[in-house]
Amino acid sequence: MTLVKKSIVTSMCMAFCVVLPMLAHSMPGAGPMLLPMHIPVLLCGLICDWPFGLFCGLAGPLLSSLLTGMPPAATLPVGTLELAAYGLVTGLMMKFVRTKSIYADLYLSLIAAMLVGRVVAGLARALIFASGSYSLALWAAGYFVTSFPGLLIQIALLPSIVCALESARLIPKRYPLSADAMSMRNQDDRAVNRLE
Repeated sequence: MTLVKKSIVTSMCMAFCVVLPMLAHSMPGAGPMLLPMHIPVLLCGLICDWPFGLFCGLAGPLLSSLLTGMPPAATLPVGTLELAAYGLVTGLMMKFVRTKSIYADLYLSLIAAMLVGRVVAGLARALIFASGSYSLALWAAGYFVTSFPGLLIQIALLPSIVCALESARLIPKRYPLSADAMSMRNQDDRAVNRLE
């Protein structure tokens, strides 16, 4: 994908970092449960590579906070570190992990990013922002129990979105068909056309 296309996708993901939390917060308590800002940042990392995912993770929450007040200034630093880790790790994983299966690559990248981002956020809270008053139980409750519906949505939705974008040829295929597979597909298409 070209630099211009990556920049456009990143800009769209940053816009979703503003819009999706507004929609989620229209339902009481849905923000921490659905994790709406995580979706565009993870998607950006999966599609555009790590520098764009990292930028989206840093700039998306800041833009949303400035325009809508979400996340609030008190939680913005930790949320920004967490989202930056998501964008960075998904991009790096997609760059270096090649299992020959797009779904395996996507799931490995997502799960690694979700774990690393949560660890980064937990460490930031424990060591810097809530030093002495933050525990492992609070971390597990906040980042795994409360947000469990959001985790399921991300795991179910994001690989399907990436594959749909590939099928629609809006982003390049990760594993293009080999010459032999293309030849067999063309033969099958010709056979079907003859039958019609």
